[in-house]
Amino acid sequence: MKVPVRVAENARSTPAGAAWLNRLPQTLRDLESRWSLTVGDPFDHEDLTGGWVAPVTLPDGSAAVLKLGNPHTEGEHEIHGLRFWDGDPTVRLFAADAESGAMLLERCLPGTTLREKPEEEQDVVISGLLRRLWRAPAAPHPFRPLSAMTKHWSDSTLADAERWPDAGLVHEGLRLFDELPKTAQSEVLLATDLHAGNVLQSGRMPWLVIDPKPFVGDPAYDSTQHLFNCVERSRADPDRMFRRMGDLLGVEHERIRLWTFARAAAEPRDDWNDEELLETARVTAP
Repeated sequence: MKVPVRVAENARSTPAGAAWLNRLPQTLRDLESRWSLTVGDPFDHEDLTGGWVAPVTLPDGSAAVLKLGNPHTEGEHEIHGLRFWDGDPTVRLFAADAESGAMLLERCLPGTTLREKPEEEQDVVISGLLRRLWRAPAAPHPFRPLSAMTKHWSDSTLADAERWPDAGLVHEGLRLFDELPKTAQSEVLLATDLHAGNVLQSGRMPWLVIDPKPFVGDPAYDSTQHLFNCVERSRADPDRMFRRMGDLLGVEHERIRLWTFARAAAEPRDDWNDEELLETARVTAP
C-alpha cells in the first residue's frame, strides 16, 4: 500500500505511531473486506500528516473517504465529536471502528480547501463554522475538558525547561494555561484545530469541517489555530485581528489574545528557538 512521506515520517516520530504504521496494511485489508470498499490512492498534501486518508467507493457505487488516524492524545474523541455534530457543520460519519480508530466519512466534492480564499474571507467562514459547532454536550458525555489538554502541554513544556530561550514568556504562558480554563464564562464543545486547511468545499453545504479534535471549554480558544495560520496579519496588527475575530465570534477579544499568547509562549515544540512563535508571543504578551 502507498503511504505518503509526511504521514510515514510523522508516525515514526513516536513508538505508538510506528506501531500504528506497522499495522496499517493489515488494518486496511480488514476494513476493505468488512465494509466492501474499493480503495483509491491516499490523499497527499501538506495539511495531512496525522493519518492515512483515501477516497473509496462504497458497494452502491457512491463516493466516501476512509480515514485511518494515527493515534494521538488530542484526536482521541474525533469519532465521538463527529457523531455529536452529525454533519452540521462537519463531514458525516457513515461508520467507525473504535478499536482501530478507522472512520468512513462523507466525501466533500469538489473538496477545495478554504486556503484558496483570501484570509479575510477565511475569517468570516471560520467564525461562522465555529459558531455552529459551539454546543454544550449533555452529561454524561465522553469529552475531556480543555484544561486536560493545557495540563498535558504544560507538563511537556516543563520537562523541556533547559531549552527555553525566554523563561519569563514561558512561565506567563504556563500561568495562563492554568488560569484561562478556570475563568471561562461558558463551555462548549470545541473543534480546537479549525483552520483553513481543515475546511472543504462541499455540495451539501458550502463548507464542511474535517479533522476536529474535540474538547469542552472556552469558546475564545477556538480561533487560535486559524490565527496562527495568518501570521503576517496577526503580527502586523494583532489588536485589530483579535478585535475582528472577537466581533465575528461574539466572544471577548482579550481572551482570544491571551489564548494566542499562551500557545505561542508555552505550547510544546521541537524548536524552542522558533522565531515566528517567539515574535508572536512578544507582540501579544499581556
